[in-house]
Amino acid sequence: MLMNKSLPESLYTADQVRQLDHVAIHQAGIPGFQLMARAASTVLSTIVRFWPEARTLLVLCGAGNNGGDGYLVAKQAKEQGLNVSVLAFKNPAELTGDALTAWQACTDAGVVIRPYDSGQSLCGNVAAAADVDVDVDVDVDLDVVVDAMLGTGLSGHVRGDYKEAITRLNHLEKPVCAVDIPSGLCADTGVPLGVAVKAKLTVSFIGLKQGLMTGQGPEYCGELVFNSLSVPESVYQSVPSGCHRISPGQLRGWLSPRSRAAHKGDFGHVLLIGGNKGMPGAIIMAAESAIHCGAGRVTVVTRKQHLCALAARCPEVMGTAVRSRSGLGTLANGKQVIVIGPGLGSDDWGLKLLKDALAAKCPLVLDADALNLLSDHPQLLKGRKSPMIFTPHPGELARLSGLDVPTIQKNRFTAVVDSHRQLTALTAEHGVARQQDTVLLLKGAGTLIFDGQNTALCSDGNPGMAVAGMGDVLSGVIGALLAQGLSPFKAAQMAAWLHASAADEVVAGQGETGLRATELLPVIRQRLNFIIGH
Repeated sequence: MLMNKSLPESLYTADQVRQLDHVAIHQAGIPGFQLMARAASTVLSTIVRFWPEARTLLVLCGAGNNGGDGYLVAKQAKEQGLNVSVLAFKNPAELTGDALTAWQACTDAGVVIRPYDSGQSLCGNVAAAADVDVDVDVDVDLDVVVDAMLGTGLSGHVRGDYKEAITRLNHLEKPVCAVDIPSGLCADTGVPLGVAVKAKLTVSFIGLKQGLMTGQGPEYCGELVFNSLSVPESVYQSVPSGCHRISPGQLRGWLSPRSRAAHKGDFGHVLLIGGNKGMPGAIIMAAESAIHCGAGRVTVVTRKQHLCALAARCPEVMGTAVRSRSGLGTLANGKQVIVIGPGLGSDDWGLKLLKDALAAKCPLVLDADALNLLSDHPQLLKGRKSPMIFTPHPGELARLSGLDVPTIQKNRFTAVVDSHRQLTALTAEHGVARQQDTVLLLKGAGTLIFDGQNTALCSDGNPGMAVAGMGDVLSGVIGALLAQGLSPFKAAQMAAWLHASAADEVVAGQGETGLRATELLPVIRQRLNFIIGH
Protein backbone atom coordinates (compact mmCIF):
# COMPACT_ATOMS: atom_id res chain seq x y z
CA MET A 1 0.00 0.00 0.00
CA LEU A 2 1.30 3.42 -0.93
CA MET A 3 0.32 6.17 1.44
CA ASN A 4 -0.02 9.88 1.68
CA LYS A 5 2.76 11.02 4.01
CA SER A 6 0.34 13.31 5.81
CA LEU A 7 -1.77 10.46 7.19
CA PRO A 8 -2.77 11.06 10.81
CA GLU A 9 -1.38 9.02 13.68
CA SER A 10 -4.71 8.26 15.38
CA LEU A 11 -6.65 5.27 14.08
CA TYR A 12 -10.32 4.62 14.76
CA THR A 13 -12.93 1.90 14.67
CA ALA A 14 -16.07 2.42 12.61
CA ASP A 15 -18.06 3.20 15.75
CA GLN A 16 -15.52 5.80 16.84
CA VAL A 17 -15.68 7.46 13.41
CA ARG A 18 -19.45 7.64 13.71
CA GLN A 19 -18.97 9.33 17.07
CA LEU A 20 -16.58 11.84 15.46
CA ASP A 21 -19.13 12.52 12.76
CA HIS A 22 -21.87 13.03 15.35
CA VAL A 23 -19.77 15.42 17.42
CA ALA A 24 -18.73 17.38 14.31
CA ILE A 25 -22.37 17.88 13.34
CA HIS A 26 -24.07 18.34 16.68
CA GLN A 27 -21.37 20.00 18.78
CA ALA A 28 -19.02 21.66 16.30
CA GLY A 29 -22.02 22.83 14.28
CA ILE A 30 -20.94 21.59 10.84
CA PRO A 31 -24.03 20.56 8.82
CA GLY A 32 -23.93 16.96 7.64
CA PHE A 33 -24.57 17.99 4.04
CA GLN A 34 -21.61 20.36 4.20
CA LEU A 35 -19.36 17.50 5.33
CA MET A 36 -20.73 15.44 2.47
CA ALA A 37 -19.95 18.20 -0.04
CA ARG A 38 -16.43 18.55 1.33
CA ALA A 39 -15.92 14.80 1.02
CA ALA A 40 -17.12 14.81 -2.59
CA SER A 41 -14.86 17.72 -3.46
CA THR A 42 -11.88 15.90 -1.92
CA VAL A 43 -12.63 12.73 -3.86
CA LEU A 44 -12.99 14.53 -7.18
CA SER A 45 -9.86 16.64 -6.74
CA THR A 46 -7.88 13.53 -5.78
CA ILE A 47 -9.15 11.66 -8.84
CA VAL A 48 -8.11 14.57 -11.07
CA ARG A 49 -4.68 14.60 -9.43
CA PHE A 50 -4.14 10.85 -9.82
CA TRP A 51 -5.69 10.48 -13.26
CA PRO A 52 -5.35 13.92 -14.92
CA GLU A 53 -6.38 12.52 -18.32
CA ALA A 54 -9.64 11.03 -17.00
CA ARG A 55 -12.72 12.36 -18.75
CA THR A 56 -15.38 9.69 -18.13
CA LEU A 57 -16.51 8.58 -14.68
CA LEU A 58 -18.98 5.97 -13.52
CA VAL A 59 -20.20 6.42 -9.94
CA LEU A 60 -21.79 3.49 -8.09
CA CYS A 61 -24.04 4.86 -5.36
CA GLY A 62 -25.54 2.91 -2.51
CA ALA A 63 -27.83 4.09 0.25
CA GLY A 64 -26.85 6.21 3.23
CA ASN A 65 -24.12 8.80 3.46
CA ASN A 66 -21.61 6.84 1.39
CA GLY A 67 -24.03 6.92 -1.52
CA GLY A 68 -24.71 10.60 -0.80
CA ASP A 69 -20.99 11.29 -1.15
CA GLY A 70 -21.10 9.54 -4.51
CA TYR A 71 -24.04 11.55 -5.81
CA LEU A 72 -22.22 14.78 -4.97
CA VAL A 73 -19.02 13.50 -6.64
CA ALA A 74 -21.10 12.96 -9.79
CA LYS A 75 -22.72 16.38 -9.50
CA GLN A 76 -19.39 18.17 -9.11
CA ALA A 77 -17.82 16.16 -11.93
CA LYS A 78 -20.69 17.15 -14.24
CA GLU A 79 -20.24 20.80 -13.29
CA GLN A 80 -16.54 20.53 -14.16
CA GLY A 81 -17.36 19.25 -17.65
CA LEU A 82 -16.59 15.57 -17.15
CA ASN A 83 -18.70 12.83 -18.72
CA VAL A 84 -20.29 11.20 -15.68
CA SER A 85 -23.13 8.82 -14.96
CA VAL A 86 -24.47 7.02 -11.92
CA LEU A 87 -25.68 3.51 -11.17
CA ALA A 88 -28.00 3.64 -8.15
CA PHE A 89 -28.48 0.67 -5.81
CA LYS A 90 -31.29 2.28 -3.85
CA ASN A 91 -34.64 3.59 -5.05
CA PRO A 92 -34.54 7.37 -4.57
CA ALA A 93 -37.94 7.16 -2.89
CA GLU A 94 -36.26 5.20 -0.09
CA LEU A 95 -33.43 7.67 0.49
CA THR A 96 -33.57 9.97 3.48
CA GLY A 97 -31.75 12.93 5.01
CA ASP A 98 -28.54 14.19 3.45
CA ALA A 99 -28.37 11.26 1.02
CA LEU A 100 -31.74 12.26 -0.46
CA THR A 101 -30.62 15.90 -0.70
CA ALA A 102 -27.46 14.77 -2.49
CA TRP A 103 -29.47 12.67 -4.96
CA GLN A 104 -31.71 15.65 -5.71
CA ALA A 105 -28.69 17.90 -6.28
CA CYS A 106 -27.20 15.32 -8.63
CA THR A 107 -30.46 15.03 -10.55
CA ASP A 108 -30.80 18.81 -10.79
CA ALA A 109 -27.30 18.99 -12.27
CA GLY A 110 -28.44 16.81 -15.18
CA VAL A 111 -26.43 13.70 -14.31
CA VAL A 112 -27.70 10.48 -15.89
CA ILE A 113 -28.83 8.23 -12.99
CA ARG A 114 -30.01 4.70 -13.70
CA PRO A 115 -30.92 1.88 -11.36
CA TYR A 116 -28.42 -0.96 -11.13
CA ASP A 117 -29.51 -3.86 -13.33
CA SER A 118 -27.73 -7.19 -12.97
CA GLY A 119 -28.64 -7.98 -16.56
CA GLN A 120 -26.94 -4.87 -17.89
CA SER A 121 -23.24 -4.18 -18.33
CA LEU A 122 -21.70 -1.92 -15.72
CA CYS A 123 -20.31 0.01 -18.64
CA GLY A 124 -23.68 0.11 -20.34
CA ASN A 125 -24.70 3.09 -18.26
CA VAL A 126 -21.71 5.06 -19.53
CA ALA A 127 -22.42 3.90 -23.05
CA ALA A 128 -26.04 5.00 -22.78
CA ALA A 129 -24.96 8.48 -21.82
CA ALA A 130 -22.60 8.51 -24.78
CA ASP A 131 -25.10 6.85 -27.16
CA VAL A 132 -22.93 3.74 -27.60
CA ASP A 133 -24.30 0.18 -27.69
CA VAL A 134 -22.55 -2.04 -25.13
CA ASP A 135 -23.72 -5.30 -23.56
CA VAL A 136 -20.55 -6.52 -21.82
CA ASP A 137 -18.24 -5.04 -19.18
CA VAL A 138 -15.42 -4.20 -21.60
CA ASP A 139 -14.40 -1.92 -24.44
CA VAL A 140 -15.92 1.29 -23.17
CA ASP A 141 -14.05 4.54 -22.91
CA LEU A 142 -14.48 4.59 -19.14
CA ASP A 143 -11.58 6.12 -17.23
CA VAL A 144 -12.41 5.75 -13.52
CA VAL A 145 -15.09 4.03 -11.45
CA VAL A 146 -16.06 5.68 -8.16
CA ASP A 147 -17.11 3.20 -5.49
CA ALA A 148 -19.68 4.80 -3.17
CA MET A 149 -21.77 1.69 -2.55
CA LEU A 150 -21.15 0.60 1.04
CA GLY A 151 -19.54 2.56 3.84
CA THR A 152 -18.40 1.70 7.35
CA GLY A 153 -21.85 0.71 8.62
CA LEU A 154 -21.83 -2.68 6.90
CA SER A 155 -22.59 -5.63 9.18
CA GLY A 156 -22.42 -9.18 7.92
CA HIS A 157 -21.36 -10.38 4.52
CA VAL A 158 -22.14 -8.46 1.33
CA ARG A 159 -25.19 -9.87 -0.42
CA GLY A 160 -27.50 -9.38 -3.39
CA ASP A 161 -26.83 -6.78 -6.05
CA TYR A 162 -23.90 -5.36 -4.08
CA LYS A 163 -22.11 -8.70 -4.05
CA GLU A 164 -22.67 -9.20 -7.76
CA ALA A 165 -21.61 -5.66 -8.63
CA ILE A 166 -18.41 -5.87 -6.56
CA THR A 167 -17.47 -9.15 -8.19
CA ARG A 168 -18.07 -7.69 -11.65
CA LEU A 169 -16.23 -4.50 -10.77
CA ASN A 170 -13.14 -6.41 -9.65
CA HIS A 171 -13.02 -8.05 -13.09
CA LEU A 172 -13.63 -4.86 -15.04
CA GLU A 173 -9.95 -3.86 -15.24
CA LYS A 174 -10.76 -0.20 -14.75
CA PRO A 175 -9.19 1.89 -11.98
CA VAL A 176 -11.44 2.30 -8.96
CA CYS A 177 -11.47 5.12 -6.43
CA ALA A 178 -13.18 4.07 -3.19
CA VAL A 179 -15.06 6.72 -1.22
CA ASP A 180 -14.01 6.50 2.44
CA ILE A 181 -13.50 2.72 2.37
CA PRO A 182 -13.65 0.02 -0.32
CA SER A 183 -17.16 -1.44 -0.31
CA GLY A 184 -17.26 -4.75 1.55
CA LEU A 185 -14.08 -4.19 3.57
CA CYS A 186 -14.52 -4.27 7.35
CA ALA A 187 -13.38 -0.92 8.73
CA ASP A 188 -12.32 -2.48 12.03
CA THR A 189 -10.39 -5.56 10.91
CA GLY A 190 -9.31 -5.08 7.29
CA VAL A 191 -11.10 -8.30 6.32
CA PRO A 192 -13.41 -8.55 3.26
CA LEU A 193 -16.96 -9.32 4.32
CA GLY A 194 -17.42 -12.02 1.72
CA VAL A 195 -16.30 -9.80 -1.16
CA ALA A 196 -14.79 -6.32 -1.27
CA VAL A 197 -13.82 -3.81 -3.92
CA LYS A 198 -10.14 -3.83 -4.87
CA ALA A 199 -9.46 -0.15 -5.28
CA LYS A 200 -6.48 1.59 -6.82
CA LEU A 201 -7.14 4.60 -4.61
CA THR A 202 -9.07 5.13 -1.38
CA VAL A 203 -9.95 8.59 -0.10
CA SER A 204 -10.85 8.41 3.59
CA PHE A 205 -12.40 11.12 5.76
CA ILE A 206 -12.68 12.52 9.30
CA GLY A 207 -11.12 9.53 11.10
CA LEU A 208 -8.66 7.07 9.59
CA LYS A 209 -10.10 3.57 9.87
CA GLN A 210 -7.79 1.02 11.47
CA GLY A 211 -8.92 -1.75 9.11
CA LEU A 212 -7.37 0.09 6.16
CA MET A 213 -3.93 -0.36 7.71
CA THR A 214 -3.67 -4.03 8.69
CA GLY A 215 -4.60 -7.53 7.52
CA GLN A 216 -5.89 -7.44 3.96
CA GLY A 217 -6.84 -3.77 4.22
CA PRO A 218 -3.74 -2.47 2.41
CA GLU A 219 -4.36 -4.94 -0.42
CA TYR A 220 -7.88 -3.66 -1.02
CA CYS A 221 -7.53 0.08 -0.47
CA GLY A 222 -4.58 0.67 -2.84
CA GLU A 223 -3.08 4.10 -2.38
CA LEU A 224 -4.54 5.81 0.65
CA VAL A 225 -5.33 9.51 0.97
CA PHE A 226 -6.90 11.12 4.03
CA ASN A 227 -8.72 14.39 4.57
CA SER A 228 -10.16 15.60 7.89
CA LEU A 229 -12.75 17.74 6.04
CA SER A 230 -11.64 20.65 8.24
CA VAL A 231 -13.15 19.08 11.34
CA PRO A 232 -11.74 21.05 14.33
CA GLU A 233 -9.30 19.51 16.79
CA SER A 234 -11.85 19.77 19.60
CA VAL A 235 -13.88 17.03 17.91
CA TYR A 236 -10.94 14.62 18.01
CA GLN A 237 -10.25 15.44 21.64
CA SER A 238 -13.75 14.33 22.54
CA VAL A 239 -13.37 10.86 20.97
CA PRO A 240 -10.07 9.21 21.91
CA SER A 241 -8.78 6.58 19.50
CA GLY A 242 -7.83 3.09 20.61
CA CYS A 243 -4.80 2.73 18.37
CA HIS A 244 -2.04 4.93 17.00
CA ARG A 245 0.02 4.63 13.85
CA ILE A 246 3.77 4.74 14.43
CA SER A 247 5.42 7.75 12.78
CA PRO A 248 8.99 9.05 12.97
CA GLY A 249 7.82 12.21 14.71
CA GLN A 250 6.68 10.17 17.71
CA LEU A 251 10.08 8.51 18.06
CA ARG A 252 12.16 11.67 18.31
CA GLY A 253 13.61 12.21 21.78
CA TRP A 254 13.29 8.57 22.81
CA LEU A 255 17.06 8.17 22.49
CA SER A 256 19.41 11.08 23.15
CA PRO A 257 22.55 11.99 21.21
CA ARG A 258 25.62 10.39 22.73
CA SER A 259 27.78 12.20 25.24
CA ARG A 260 31.28 13.07 24.07
CA ALA A 261 32.51 11.11 27.10
CA ALA A 262 30.45 7.99 26.30
CA HIS A 263 31.90 4.49 26.50
CA LYS A 264 30.56 1.09 25.43
CA GLY A 265 29.25 0.33 28.90
CA ASP A 266 26.73 3.15 28.54
CA PHE A 267 24.84 1.38 25.76
CA GLY A 268 24.17 -2.02 27.20
CA HIS A 269 25.28 -5.59 26.68
CA VAL A 270 22.98 -7.80 24.60
CA LEU A 271 23.11 -11.58 24.89
CA LEU A 272 21.71 -13.39 21.85
CA ILE A 273 20.94 -17.11 22.04
CA GLY A 274 20.37 -19.35 19.04
CA GLY A 275 22.03 -20.90 16.04
CA ASN A 276 21.48 -24.61 16.56
CA LYS A 277 23.00 -27.20 14.24
CA GLY A 278 22.69 -26.12 10.63
CA MET A 279 21.20 -22.71 11.50
CA PRO A 280 24.06 -20.23 12.08
CA GLY A 281 22.68 -17.48 9.85
CA ALA A 282 19.67 -16.54 11.97
CA ILE A 283 21.59 -15.69 15.13
CA ILE A 284 24.39 -13.99 13.17
CA MET A 285 21.87 -11.67 11.47
CA ALA A 286 20.28 -10.88 14.82
CA ALA A 287 23.69 -10.07 16.29
CA GLU A 288 24.66 -7.88 13.34
CA SER A 289 21.44 -5.89 13.66
CA ALA A 290 22.09 -5.35 17.38
CA ILE A 291 25.55 -3.93 16.59
CA HIS A 292 24.13 -1.73 13.83
CA CYS A 293 21.54 -0.30 16.23
CA GLY A 294 23.95 0.88 18.90
CA ALA A 295 24.32 -1.86 21.51
CA GLY A 296 27.60 -1.29 23.36
CA ARG A 297 28.48 -4.98 23.44
CA VAL A 298 26.95 -8.06 21.85
CA THR A 299 27.58 -11.68 22.84
CA VAL A 300 26.21 -14.70 21.00
CA VAL A 301 25.60 -18.08 22.62
CA THR A 302 25.52 -20.71 19.91
CA ARG A 303 26.86 -24.10 18.83
CA LYS A 304 30.64 -24.51 18.76
CA GLN A 305 30.75 -25.17 15.02
CA HIS A 306 29.28 -21.74 14.30
CA LEU A 307 31.85 -19.63 16.13
CA CYS A 308 34.23 -19.34 13.16
CA ALA A 309 31.42 -18.20 10.86
CA LEU A 310 30.32 -15.66 13.47
CA ALA A 311 33.83 -14.24 13.87
CA ALA A 312 34.35 -14.06 10.11
CA ARG A 313 31.04 -12.38 9.41
CA CYS A 314 30.94 -10.00 12.38
CA PRO A 315 34.21 -9.74 14.33
CA GLU A 316 32.76 -7.07 16.63
CA VAL A 317 30.53 -9.73 18.23
CA MET A 318 31.73 -12.02 21.01
CA GLY A 319 30.81 -15.69 20.74
CA THR A 320 30.47 -18.48 23.28
CA ALA A 321 29.69 -22.14 22.69
CA VAL A 322 27.55 -24.04 25.18
CA ARG A 323 26.32 -27.61 25.53
CA SER A 324 22.89 -28.77 26.53
CA ARG A 325 24.01 -29.96 29.93
CA SER A 326 25.84 -26.77 30.86
CA GLY A 327 23.25 -24.25 29.66
CA LEU A 328 23.84 -20.54 30.22
CA GLY A 329 25.51 -20.82 33.60
CA THR A 330 26.66 -17.33 34.52
CA LEU A 331 26.52 -15.96 30.97
CA ALA A 332 23.33 -13.99 31.69
CA ASN A 333 25.00 -12.09 34.52
CA GLY A 334 25.57 -8.41 33.73
CA LYS A 335 23.50 -8.44 30.53
CA GLN A 336 20.91 -5.73 29.97
CA VAL A 337 18.77 -7.86 27.65
CA ILE A 338 18.56 -11.38 26.22
CA VAL A 339 17.32 -12.14 22.71
CA ILE A 340 16.47 -15.81 22.24
CA GLY A 341 14.99 -17.77 19.38
CA PRO A 342 16.69 -17.17 16.02
CA GLY A 343 17.79 -20.61 14.86
CA LEU A 344 17.32 -22.00 18.39
CA GLY A 345 15.76 -25.27 17.30
CA SER A 346 13.46 -27.43 19.39
CA ASP A 347 15.80 -30.06 20.80
CA ASP A 348 17.14 -30.41 24.36
CA TRP A 349 19.86 -27.82 23.68
CA GLY A 350 17.33 -25.16 22.75
CA LEU A 351 14.94 -26.09 25.56
CA LYS A 352 17.65 -25.90 28.23
CA LEU A 353 18.79 -22.48 27.01
CA LEU A 354 15.18 -21.22 26.97
CA LYS A 355 14.66 -22.36 30.56
CA ASP A 356 17.83 -20.56 31.64
CA ALA A 357 16.92 -17.39 29.73
CA LEU A 358 13.48 -17.27 31.36
CA ALA A 359 15.12 -17.58 34.74
CA ALA A 360 17.33 -14.55 34.10
CA LYS A 361 16.27 -11.23 35.62
CA CYS A 362 16.83 -8.99 32.60
CA PRO A 363 14.31 -8.14 29.83
CA LEU A 364 13.79 -10.87 27.26
CA VAL A 365 12.99 -10.80 23.54
CA LEU A 366 11.39 -14.10 22.45
CA ASP A 367 11.30 -14.92 18.75
CA ALA A 368 11.02 -17.85 16.35
CA ASP A 369 11.86 -21.21 17.97
CA ALA A 370 11.66 -19.75 21.47
CA LEU A 371 7.98 -19.13 20.76
CA ASN A 372 7.51 -22.60 19.31
CA LEU A 373 9.10 -24.18 22.39
CA LEU A 374 6.86 -22.12 24.64
CA SER A 375 3.80 -23.36 22.80
CA ASP A 376 4.80 -26.89 23.90
CA HIS A 377 6.00 -25.84 27.35
CA PRO A 378 3.83 -22.88 28.45
CA GLN A 379 4.49 -23.67 32.10
CA LEU A 380 7.98 -22.22 31.68
CA LEU A 381 6.45 -18.74 31.81
CA LYS A 382 5.01 -19.25 35.26
CA GLY A 383 6.46 -16.79 37.74
CA ARG A 384 8.56 -14.87 35.21
CA LYS A 385 9.07 -11.43 36.80
CA SER A 386 11.10 -9.45 34.24
CA PRO A 387 9.81 -7.79 31.06
CA MET A 388 9.27 -9.81 27.90
CA ILE A 389 8.63 -8.93 24.26
CA PHE A 390 7.04 -11.67 22.16
CA THR A 391 7.48 -11.25 18.38
CA PRO A 392 5.36 -13.90 16.62
CA HIS A 393 4.09 -14.05 13.08
CA PRO A 394 0.49 -15.34 12.81
CA GLY A 395 1.57 -18.99 12.62
CA GLU A 396 3.68 -18.72 15.74
CA LEU A 397 0.95 -16.84 17.58
CA ALA A 398 -1.52 -19.57 16.61
CA ARG A 399 0.68 -22.23 18.20
CA LEU A 400 1.35 -20.06 21.24
CA SER A 401 -2.25 -18.99 21.90
CA GLY A 402 -4.25 -21.98 20.72
CA LEU A 403 -6.04 -19.88 18.11
CA ASP A 404 -5.82 -20.80 14.44
CA VAL A 405 -4.29 -18.56 11.80
CA PRO A 406 -7.61 -17.71 10.05
CA THR A 407 -9.06 -16.60 13.39
CA ILE A 408 -6.04 -14.40 14.09
CA GLN A 409 -6.11 -12.83 10.64
CA LYS A 410 -9.87 -12.33 10.80
CA ASN A 411 -9.36 -9.83 13.62
CA ARG A 412 -5.72 -9.10 14.39
CA PHE A 413 -6.66 -6.47 16.97
CA THR A 414 -8.71 -8.89 19.02
CA ALA A 415 -6.09 -11.61 18.60
CA VAL A 416 -3.30 -9.54 20.16
CA VAL A 417 -5.49 -8.50 23.09
CA ASP A 418 -6.69 -12.04 23.80
CA SER A 419 -3.24 -13.57 23.35
CA HIS A 420 -1.64 -10.93 25.56
CA ARG A 421 -4.17 -11.76 28.27
CA GLN A 422 -3.23 -15.45 28.04
CA LEU A 423 0.49 -14.74 28.24
CA THR A 424 0.21 -12.41 31.21
CA ALA A 425 -2.00 -14.93 33.00
CA LEU A 426 0.73 -17.56 32.60
CA THR A 427 3.27 -15.28 34.27
CA ALA A 428 0.88 -14.14 37.01
CA GLU A 429 1.69 -14.64 40.64
CA HIS A 430 -1.27 -15.13 42.97
CA GLY A 431 -3.62 -14.50 40.05
CA VAL A 432 -2.40 -10.97 39.34
CA ALA A 433 -1.17 -10.51 35.76
CA ARG A 434 1.83 -8.25 35.20
CA GLN A 435 0.52 -6.63 32.04
CA GLN A 436 3.02 -3.83 31.64
CA ASP A 437 5.91 -6.31 31.75
CA THR A 438 4.66 -8.04 28.60
CA VAL A 439 4.58 -6.66 25.06
CA LEU A 440 3.18 -8.61 22.12
CA LEU A 441 4.30 -7.70 18.58
CA LEU A 442 2.25 -9.44 15.88
CA LYS A 443 4.08 -9.35 12.56
CA GLY A 444 2.47 -9.09 9.16
CA ALA A 445 0.92 -6.38 7.01
CA GLY A 446 0.17 -3.68 9.56
CA THR A 447 2.28 -5.02 12.42
CA LEU A 448 0.48 -4.59 15.76
CA ILE A 449 2.14 -3.93 19.12
CA PHE A 450 0.17 -4.23 22.37
CA ASP A 451 1.29 -3.76 25.98
CA GLY A 452 -1.94 -4.56 27.79
CA GLN A 453 -3.33 -1.03 27.51
CA ASN A 454 -2.06 0.62 24.33
CA THR A 455 -2.06 -0.54 20.72
CA ALA A 456 0.38 0.71 18.09
CA LEU A 457 0.33 -0.12 14.39
CA CYS A 458 3.25 0.00 11.96
CA SER A 459 1.86 0.94 8.57
CA ASP A 460 5.26 0.88 6.85
CA GLY A 461 6.66 -2.21 5.14
CA ASN A 462 6.06 -4.09 1.91
CA PRO A 463 5.68 -7.61 0.45
CA GLY A 464 9.42 -7.80 -0.28
CA MET A 465 9.85 -8.44 3.44
CA ALA A 466 8.24 -11.87 3.05
CA VAL A 467 11.64 -13.59 3.09
CA ALA A 468 13.70 -15.57 5.58
CA GLY A 469 15.79 -13.57 8.03
CA MET A 470 13.56 -10.52 8.44
CA GLY A 471 12.37 -11.58 11.87
CA ASP A 472 15.93 -12.29 13.00
CA VAL A 473 16.99 -8.77 12.08
CA LEU A 474 13.99 -7.30 13.90
CA SER A 475 14.74 -9.21 17.09
CA GLY A 476 18.29 -7.85 17.17
CA VAL A 477 17.06 -4.28 16.65
CA ILE A 478 14.62 -4.64 19.55
CA GLY A 479 17.36 -6.05 21.77
CA ALA A 480 19.72 -3.16 21.04
CA LEU A 481 17.06 -0.55 21.79
CA LEU A 482 16.14 -2.24 25.05
CA ALA A 483 19.81 -2.34 26.03
CA GLN A 484 20.00 1.42 25.53
CA GLY A 485 17.23 2.02 28.02
CA LEU A 486 13.97 2.16 26.07
CA SER A 487 10.90 0.62 27.67
CA PRO A 488 9.66 -2.61 26.05
CA PHE A 489 6.70 -0.86 24.39
CA LYS A 490 8.85 1.96 22.99
CA ALA A 491 11.61 -0.42 21.88
CA ALA A 492 9.13 -2.59 19.99
CA GLN A 493 7.56 0.43 18.26
CA MET A 494 10.83 2.04 17.25
CA ALA A 495 12.25 -1.27 16.03
CA ALA A 496 9.17 -2.07 13.97
CA TRP A 497 9.27 1.34 12.28
CA LEU A 498 13.03 1.28 11.64
CA HIS A 499 12.79 -2.23 10.20
CA ALA A 500 9.77 -1.64 7.96
CA SER A 501 10.66 1.85 6.74
CA ALA A 502 14.19 0.70 5.90
CA ALA A 503 12.70 -2.05 3.77
CA ASP A 504 10.53 0.52 2.00
CA GLU A 505 13.60 2.63 1.23
CA VAL A 506 15.57 -0.29 -0.19
CA VAL A 507 12.59 -1.48 -2.25
CA ALA A 508 11.98 2.01 -3.64
CA GLY A 509 15.36 1.84 -5.34
CA GLN A 510 15.64 -1.85 -6.21
CA GLY A 511 12.19 -3.43 -6.22
CA GLU A 512 10.48 -5.93 -3.93
CA THR A 513 11.55 -9.22 -5.45
CA GLY A 514 14.84 -10.53 -4.15
CA LEU A 515 15.10 -8.30 -1.08
CA ARG A 516 17.50 -9.74 1.53
CA ALA A 517 17.16 -9.12 5.24
CA THR A 518 20.78 -8.00 5.62
CA GLU A 519 20.28 -5.24 3.03
CA LEU A 520 18.25 -3.41 5.67
CA LEU A 521 21.08 -3.10 8.20
CA PRO A 522 22.89 0.03 6.93
CA VAL A 523 19.57 1.75 6.21
CA ILE A 524 18.24 0.95 9.69
CA ARG A 525 21.39 2.43 11.18
CA GLN A 526 21.06 5.56 9.06
CA ARG A 527 17.42 6.04 10.01
CA LEU A 528 18.12 5.49 13.69
CA ASN A 529 20.82 8.15 13.67
CA PHE A 530 18.52 10.54 11.84
CA ILE A 531 15.83 10.05 14.52
CA ILE A 532 18.35 10.59 17.33
CA GLY A 533 19.83 13.65 15.66
CA HIS A 534 16.46 15.30 15.15
